[in-house]
Amino acid sequence: MTTTARPDTSTRTITATWLVLTAITIASWWLAPGHSSTAVGAGVPITVLVLALAAVKCRLIIRTFMEVRGAPRWLQWATDGWLITLIAAVLVIYLI
Repeated sequence: MTTTARPDTSTRTITATWLVLTAITIASWWLAPGHSSTAVGAGVPITVLVLALAAVKCRLIIRTFMEVRGAPRWLQWATDGWLITLIAAVLVIYLI
């Protein structure tokens, strides 16, 4: 009798993260105003939503693929703080 090996947790986590990242990318593309036949501009709500999706994507990439999930707590907080600062700065620059 042959048995198939179950993928370990990290393989499942990486696969699930990749699927979520792909879904967020497709959602961001779908939100883009270029799908209309008329001339439209990106509004503030759409921009805020796309930036929020970008923040989620960045956090997933940092935690999963850069292996910050298993890093010391201070490094997790530092990367989260950097990400919040970056997204807030981009949002402020956009709104000005």
